[in-house]
Amino acid sequence: MARIGGRLPLTVGPATAAVGLALYARPGIGGSYWTTFFPAIAVLGLGMAITVAPLTTTVMGAVDSRHSGVASGVNNAVSRVAGLLAIAIFGLLLGRTFEARARPRIDRLRLSAPAREGADRELHKLAGADLTQVPALTGVERREIRGIIDQGFVFSFRLVMIGAAGLAVAAAGVGNAIRPDKGATRHRRHPAAS
Repeated sequence: MARIGGRLPLTVGPATAAVGLALYARPGIGGSYWTTFFPAIAVLGLGMAITVAPLTTTVMGAVDSRHSGVASGVNNAVSRVAGLLAIAIFGLLLGRTFEARARPRIDRLRLSAPAREGADRELHKLAGADLTQVPALTGVERREIRGIIDQGFVFSFRLVMIGAAGLAVAAAGVGNAIRPDKGATRHRRHPAAS
């Protein structure tokens, strides 16, 4: 940070995290953990590792040392509130998208009233729906509904991950807009000063 400032890591880190989040949109139904989710986790983790420490250093370096407690508190509060908002908003987006994808397709099935009622009871559990708890469903109906649920969840999850990747790209843009740190510039001009 003393040598290069916060701009580069706060641009590269979120951009790398965006790639990791976008990789979460690749997995479908089935597949091995190592070829589906692990690459996304590894790239996202790398992006966050590049981002978090420089972000804290940039925040703390932007204020006089007498205000460091306030800066740290604001940084932590913003981080927590942003996480809660993201969970709430993306959770709502996932639930609504899933409902919009799955319900019309289930409505087109010719289910008996008890089967429909049982399927509706399980539908709010998204991918965790346990259709074995609906004895009124036949084996064929159970497989059809399971396919609809799985496809609806994958579509919704992909949408959320693409949205999160978009936010990470926006964060990289904000990081790129950071003015170069005067101390880092001075250090580059006078490398012997260190």
